[in-house]
Amino acid sequence: MGNIKQDTMPVIRDLRDFDRQSGNLLERLVFNYRPLFMLLMALVTVLLGYMALSRLELRPSFEKMIPQSQPYIQNYLDNRKSLRGLGNSVRVVVENTRGDIFDPGYLDVLKQVNDQLFITEGVDRAWMKSLWSPGVRWTEVTEEGFQGGPVMPGTYQGSPADIEQLRQNINRAGIVGSLVASDYRSSMLIVPLLDKTSATGQGINYQQFSRLLEEQLRDRIEYAGDSAARKSGEEGKGQYKVRVIGFAKLMGDLIDGLIQVMMFFALAVITSLVIIYLYTRCVRSTLLVVGCSLVAVVWQLGIVAWLGYAIDPYSVLVPFLIFAIGVSHAAQKMNGIMQDIARGTHKLIAARYTFRRLFIAGVTALLADAVGFAVLMLIDIPVIQDLAITASIGVAVLIFTSLLLMPVALSYIGVGRKAAERALKIETRADGHKGFGKLWDLLDRFTTRKWATGAVLVAVLMGIGGFAVSLHLQIGDLDSGAPELRADSRYNRDNAWITSHYALSSDLFAVMIKTAPEGCLNYRTLILADRLAWQLQQSPGVQATSSLVNAVRQITAGSYEGNPKLNSIQRNQDVLNYAAQQASVNSPELFNTDCSLMPVIAFLKDHKARTLDDVVAIADRFAKDNSTPDRQFLLAAGTAGIEAATNIVVREANRTMLLYVYAAVTLFCLITFRSWRATLVALLPLVLTSILCEALMVFMGIGVKVATLPVIALGVGIGVDYALYLLSVQLHYQRQGLSLGEAYRKAVSFTGRVVGLVGITLAAGVVCWVWSPIKFQADMGILLTFMFLWNMLGALILIPALSYFLLREPALRRHAGEDESATVCAREAANGKPSGMRHALTTSE
Repeated sequence: MGNIKQDTMPVIRDLRDFDRQSGNLLERLVFNYRPLFMLLMALVTVLLGYMALSRLELRPSFEKMIPQSQPYIQNYLDNRKSLRGLGNSVRVVVENTRGDIFDPGYLDVLKQVNDQLFITEGVDRAWMKSLWSPGVRWTEVTEEGFQGGPVMPGTYQGSPADIEQLRQNINRAGIVGSLVASDYRSSMLIVPLLDKTSATGQGINYQQFSRLLEEQLRDRIEYAGDSAARKSGEEGKGQYKVRVIGFAKLMGDLIDGLIQVMMFFALAVITSLVIIYLYTRCVRSTLLVVGCSLVAVVWQLGIVAWLGYAIDPYSVLVPFLIFAIGVSHAAQKMNGIMQDIARGTHKLIAARYTFRRLFIAGVTALLADAVGFAVLMLIDIPVIQDLAITASIGVAVLIFTSLLLMPVALSYIGVGRKAAERALKIETRADGHKGFGKLWDLLDRFTTRKWATGAVLVAVLMGIGGFAVSLHLQIGDLDSGAPELRADSRYNRDNAWITSHYALSSDLFAVMIKTAPEGCLNYRTLILADRLAWQLQQSPGVQATSSLVNAVRQITAGSYEGNPKLNSIQRNQDVLNYAAQQASVNSPELFNTDCSLMPVIAFLKDHKARTLDDVVAIADRFAKDNSTPDRQFLLAAGTAGIEAATNIVVREANRTMLLYVYAAVTLFCLITFRSWRATLVALLPLVLTSILCEALMVFMGIGVKVATLPVIALGVGIGVDYALYLLSVQLHYQRQGLSLGEAYRKAVSFTGRVVGLVGITLAAGVVCWVWSPIKFQADMGILLTFMFLWNMLGALILIPALSYFLLREPALRRHAGEDESATVCAREAANGKPSGMRHALTTSE
């Protein structure tokens, strides 16, 4: 350490001996006017804090979850006015646990539920279906022709005769398995939702809608005032049970879960406090590091609210990441100041020294972080684009809080003398091959041929194995129900119950057949629709299909006394017209008013990735083979159709996103190191981590979807910091003429603890998510924790090993014409434990 200490900035104990006009313009503006700067920061914090508290909303949106420029989604959006019930809807099931649906008491309860949902804001009342809906009708053929009417008798009074009439109507309507359970113990209400509420013109508030379902339905009917059971999440013990599924309910449950997630944020803060304190043993500097990081979160949320953005279940994770990144950068500033104070430098001067060494480095490191977020803007899913914007805002805020506010605040409070002396003592012990020095000795071995070869071989084998496993990575959901929630959540329990008691699922995949007006009754159109339905039924994932063809066949046969020979599509246009006229009364959702659009609906057994892929392949192939200018087969509508389109976008974006992330990181490394070999050394550990992360997703049964897609980009963008920290300082000393082993030892002794602290702090900030009630957040917590820790280990082990094969050349020495002041600046950067970027900006190969 003796020679290195000579490279440090001079120790100045008295402020009168320091030139206040030294340093760059930004340093002079910030430090020479510290009171004004701190006042300005305080005012901004108060203002943005008020913005965050008063304007920030948790507001998920159905439209933001779907890729609106994807062709399938465009087809749906262009025709959704003619496709009622095939978009955003909720399904409510009321069960009689002590009898069946033919119980006057049950029917009264069902009517209460029906009426409550009918008057709920945001419900598309015209297309709502239940036993009490007049649009749910029965039809039969008699000697006098067709007869029919609403399933619920218009004169219903609850008498035995009325109940018997209802029983007959249900059987004649053919709704057993769809609106009525196969065991007749429950019935379903299908509740389509509008895009915007009619009263306010705003999107539906899913949190309020979900709470209304809980308060007006479950609390009153299922729990009947049993608040203890309600809070515990158990099912009520009353006679009637209410089960609810659908996007709106899922979003409401996610928001309720996010409120619980706030305690995980508090746990992350406490964990960071403990880690930083164990590193520094200084209470005031530890509180300041965490405090500045919390200020960054306040700023980020305030700016997001000010710009009119809302927080949704996906972007709510961003504050966790911003806090963790902020802690890691603030810890670097504290580390540099602590070193200078330990040598006797005045705390204000120490803060200015650290600012000079690390500001440019920190800004560039944050730019590398920002790349991982910014690339997400390329994904055509609004919720991910919003996440990218909010995260980019957070990274920009860190420049002011972690890079400016932190050193200025430390210039006031400094660090404890004992903590500073302890840090210096640790360095001295490390130089004597004691304490951390033993770890540095172990890491130094990876610069030797034997250890480097072994490390590279192990990494290659892990990469090959991980790649083989990652080939099985699937796009989309791998579980039934709502994978965003735990398997034992109330929503997934409800979904499992409904799936087991109803023949037709809520996962609908619809192919739209678009023609000229009245064209859907063309014989050729109906024949092709029938063939499409038959091909879809051959997929194991399809339970049944429904379209105008089914109604036409039944009505045609009924018109001829139920003759089974005429249960077909007739060529006679008058017969087809009559059938459509009858179908429009009982099943108006089968085609639009001018008969220019009709859907072929497939009821899928689930929405797993493989099921959707099979159905899409069949429908897409049929559409390409049979679409003409007069008759187009358009994919896709329905909940499963929308999810299939989302999966397609995610599949395309997955590799494209990684390509752009690595291209941007490669460019940063080339600018930083001015060496393709050094760039390769920095990137290969990141590539290995990405491969192993995908293998981990396969092992854990996690598919690539909207929730998990950003993880790898974030991990790469943040993980490259480790390479910048270590490799830049290592190259600096190699260019001074030191051997690889000596250069790496100095680099790891300068930055090793900081790299370890950054990795552990980032991991600690997200590992708490594992216990989240929201499963996708728990999955992200596991994946990010793995990437942060593995990137850290990869940097400490693979960088020296790869350097042995790629960076031992004498050509690494500096150009003869390098400016001496730049050399001194690089030395100062190394001693200040920077991320390496300052050296890169002041030296060249």
